[in-house]
Amino acid sequence: MDTPAPRSNFIRDIIEDDLREGRHQRIVTRFPPEPNGYLHIGHAKSICLNFGAARDYAGQCNLRFDDTNPEKESDEFEQSIADDVQWLGFSWEERYFHASDYFEQLHDFAVHLIQHGKAYVDSQSAEETRLNRGTLTEAGRASPYRDRSIEENLDLFARMRAGEFADGAHVLRARIDMASPNINLRDPTIYRIRRVAHHRTGASWSIYPMYDYTHCISDALEGITHSLCTLEFEDHRPLYDWVLDQLPVPCHPRQIEFARLELNYTITSKRKLHALVHEGLVSGWDDPRMPTLKGLRRRGYPPAAIREFCERVGLTKKQTTIDMGVLETCVREDLDRNAPRVMAVLDPVKVVIDNYPADLVEQLPAANHPKDPAFGERQIGFSREVYIEREDFMEEPPKGFFRLAPGREVRLRYGYLVTCTHVEKNAAGDVTTIHCQYDPATRGGNAPDNRQVKGTIHWVSAATGISAEVRLYDRLFNIADPGSEDDFRQHLNPDSQRVIPDAKLEASLAEAAPGASVQFERLGYFCADLRDHSAGRAVFNRTVTLRDTWAKAQGKRD
Repeated sequence: MDTPAPRSNFIRDIIEDDLREGRHQRIVTRFPPEPNGYLHIGHAKSICLNFGAARDYAGQCNLRFDDTNPEKESDEFEQSIADDVQWLGFSWEERYFHASDYFEQLHDFAVHLIQHGKAYVDSQSAEETRLNRGTLTEAGRASPYRDRSIEENLDLFARMRAGEFADGAHVLRARIDMASPNINLRDPTIYRIRRVAHHRTGASWSIYPMYDYTHCISDALEGITHSLCTLEFEDHRPLYDWVLDQLPVPCHPRQIEFARLELNYTITSKRKLHALVHEGLVSGWDDPRMPTLKGLRRRGYPPAAIREFCERVGLTKKQTTIDMGVLETCVREDLDRNAPRVMAVLDPVKVVIDNYPADLVEQLPAANHPKDPAFGERQIGFSREVYIEREDFMEEPPKGFFRLAPGREVRLRYGYLVTCTHVEKNAAGDVTTIHCQYDPATRGGNAPDNRQVKGTIHWVSAATGISAEVRLYDRLFNIADPGSEDDFRQHLNPDSQRVIPDAKLEASLAEAAPGASVQFERLGYFCADLRDHSAGRAVFNRTVTLRDTWAKAQGKRD
């Protein structure tokens, strides 16, 4: 895969220092998603960081699913996550793990904590626990069950595992410090009763470990050297270290926090993305307007562009919001290099070249990528009737309009020079057909007498072109920070999707594979839809415009 040159950042500085000082002979990282939803653009930063650091320092990166909440997890989500990691260009090789792989060991470590007086079974209600936890300015109060004997705690915990108690009857808590200024250390829950089948372990467990307890132990069991996570876990680091300090684990990984990726004009909250899908505000998790990796992939975002974007925005300890235009620029740059050019007409009006033979279809050579001869050429059909964009013709053109108009000559790209002679209109006065004459001596668009023609327009042959559905996508929200609003639904962009049912495309696109990216010349970058495109039905999604028109349009709206 194409790999952007790594940029220096504080995490790389730490890794390099650790390797240089001999603290580690080889780094081991992990990407640890919970299989309870679909990955979004924010997760891409963590994927690229963890797998990228392992790649750049000849280390290893594990894919591990922290599957400790069976009520919200599924095989569907797990498979989707694995597919997204591979699509981004990374491989975990044989290192594919689950927290549930360690359920027995996690249980045994909990017993170890009980035996050493570091954990106890608490029988308070959830409301009592919350009230006794304290606040940021007030210390918590000890549970009345905090001083149960080791024997009683071991007995109750064994019965919890055996399924004797209802959900919520008891929890296992770490015994740390109810007066700690860090609320995460105020005897956090490490096991709770959940009489729910797990998607991997079935009904074999009635108790499940909490994330904060599971995560650090899983890291240690896998020999992780650098546990990289986002800033919201910074206050959890003392708990991460405390758990490992109490247990006979094979190593003690170092947790390092970085700022998560936030983009304007979008949301990454799982709850809000879930609402968009289940309220029918988008067509699904892979809707091309969604910030999910499935949605970005369907829209046509190249994985290399996402990797470059993650590298370009870098790593910091300060939370900032990145402009969507930065991501779109990375997409444009990648597609400019790698997408072949074709011609398409989205708002067609017919042009009849009256002096061109009615039964002739010529095959004209056209460059697949004018900037890169290695892409070669294709043949495009030219006929008496062609389609052009309606906006490329004006009956009364203003100054500075260099496209087709009555009496004016323009160049049909790769074709001929044509001159408009007259038009046909319908009862409403709309132009329905434009009549032209062509100059047979200008095949390829070059005039033998070197006469100057300022306008060049694209076209599609009516004889050989195909019809297609084209979907024009734009940003899902019309304000920069929709997540900060009470009801983000009120700020959905009504123009985020526009469907053109009968666009005209050149014939070469009839065989385009789902997911194939192209540039529609003068119009933007598009891809064949992964779900709906087929040999019998052409469906193309606009990935991104040729230039950043959003900022200019927003300026006009403001």
